[in-house]
Amino acid sequence: ACPYPAPRPLPEETPQAMKKPTGKPTLIAGAVVSALVLTAAPASAAPSTVWTVGPSPVGVSLSNGANVVMNVNGIAWTCTKSTASATWRSATGNPASIGTFGSVSFAAAGAPCSSVLGNITLIPTTPWTFVAQDHAAATGVTKGYIGDIDMKLTVGATVLRVRGKASATYTNATGRLVVDNTAAELPIVESLNGGAAFPVGAGLVIKAGYLVKKTGTTVVPTITGSNP
Repeated sequence: ACPYPAPRPLPEETPQAMKKPTGKPTLIAGAVVSALVLTAAPASAAPSTVWTVGPSPVGVSLSNGANVVMNVNGIAWTCTKSTASATWRSATGNPASIGTFGSVSFAAAGAPCSSVLGNITLIPTTPWTFVAQDHAAATGVTKGYIGDIDMKLTVGATVLRVRGKASATYTNATGRLVVDNTAAELPIVESLNGGAAFPVGAGLVIKAGYLVKKTGTTVVPTITGSNP
């Protein structure tokens, strides 16, 4: 006979005990979803679609507040005198054309655009447009671009033609229109005697700051954008 008592059988687990849900996975999943909803980044503000120019329509005159500097492939030139005239107006849409430039000039009598290659003549073909895309109410700055740019450049025997746009911003507080584009925005589409320095496809970069006034006055026009 065995000196040790036989082991007692373990109690059989009931089906109800085996299937009893704890509820914890459901609670955890719900908590995760709630946390994701609470911590999700807020959606970006919608771009402006209603543009209000004050006054509207308004004729404006522009003059450079500092030298206008341009370059192609690192070859730069400077224009000490540049002016333009335009009409600005309220509009709806995004992007929205809120201005039309009737005339644009670089250089003046006795103040040519100059470079290491000699004086450069720039002849714009207008109209150009002023297109608004975004407005920051806190700073009063409107971002957009000067569009429909078409301009012929001549230096010596080299004749170039550029077409495209140039990124620009306008600040209500200062009445300053700043043009600062990338080379890709304003490519050379025609090049006569341009060689490797000015080939088709190379881009013209413009850096300029214009002071904008209601024509014949010292009034600074304003631009605001909203998305009602």
